[in-house]
Amino acid sequence: MNRKHNIELTTKAKQLRKNMTDEERHLWYHFLRSYPIRFLRQKVIDNYIVDFYCHQARLVIELDGSQHYENEGLQKDAIRTEKIESRNLTVIRIPNNAIHQNFQSVCEYIDLCIQKTLYEKNPPVSLAADSPL
Repeated sequence: MNRKHNIELTTKAKQLRKNMTDEERHLWYHFLRSYPIRFLRQKVIDNYIVDFYCHQARLVIELDGSQHYENEGLQKDAIRTEKIESRNLTVIRIPNNAIHQNFQSVCEYIDLCIQKTLYEKNPPVSLAADSPL
């Protein structure tokens, strides 16, 4: 039977939702959960589980701990990001320490990324070009 998702990853994603990191919990409960556009936590995409996903903005948010900045972590993240972005998604990576040190700026950055993506999908129509004046 051909399944949409890897069942093992779906089970793992459910476990990760129940056991979020402190940084994921903070971002979820103090910003993304009440954001006007729906976000999902621990979403399975291909053979990966992403931290947060917004379908409407086609945006993936990954929170990165220190292991992501070692050589092996950087290489794995580059492959992962390339694979996810090949699905016409945008991946933004936020260091865990930014959540602790500058949470408001992180929220503003995420909001800006969402607004930019939505603007690109639906740019405003200019009436000036069609105006007979």
